[in-house]
Amino acid sequence: MSEPKQERALRTRKAILVAAAEVIDESGYSGASISKIMNRAGVTQGGMYFHFKSKEALAQAVMTSQQQAVSLPDGPDGLQRLVDMSFQIAAELRTNVLFRAGVRLAVEQGEFGPNDDTAYREWAERFHGQLVAAEGRGELLPDLDLWEFANVLVSAYTGTQLYSNASSGRADLPERLVSMWRYLLPAVATPQARAELTFGSQSTAPSVGRAAGGRC
Repeated sequence: MSEPKQERALRTRKAILVAAAEVIDESGYSGASISKIMNRAGVTQGGMYFHFKSKEALAQAVMTSQQQAVSLPDGPDGLQRLVDMSFQIAAELRTNVLFRAGVRLAVEQGEFGPNDDTAYREWAERFHGQLVAAEGRGELLPDLDLWEFANVLVSAYTGTQLYSNASSGRADLPERLVSMWRYLLPAVATPQARAELTFGSQSTAPSVGRAAGGRC
């Protein structure tokens, strides 16, 4: 039985996105030619342009797929889940090429179109949701502007991962996240909440958790 046309189209589109992510991850936007992507995906020019009308449109699709490309940790919403999310994102950056390429394009996007902060705002919204839950659980200090801190956290995380990528290919990102949280948490979390938090998890950065004594 032949594959349904819609399923085949979805599979082809995903193959193009993954191929584009791999080539962009290796060469950046400027070095990622359509021919390289087509060859990697194993599609014809007609198949490519059926799904993406231009290289710019393809790059935009990779960049804005960050939320869908990442698996985030389970658990009750709140401060611990926010911390866990940060370590899971670090793990995804090291292993998930679609996510990694999307993050790279968010930095390089001036090369293929006007700057678009959608990806950053989406992460701020994710973080804000966890902060709202943390506030409801009494984990945060009073009079904290949750939206402001969500945006500060996105900025701090972005800078941390870029620095880590430049210095170690993100190998030291978990350790850098421990340092980031050690300075940020006293400004936003209650002493009791800080005492109960752990850095990293069994699935993301166990060595960091042990090195930090499991506590912040």
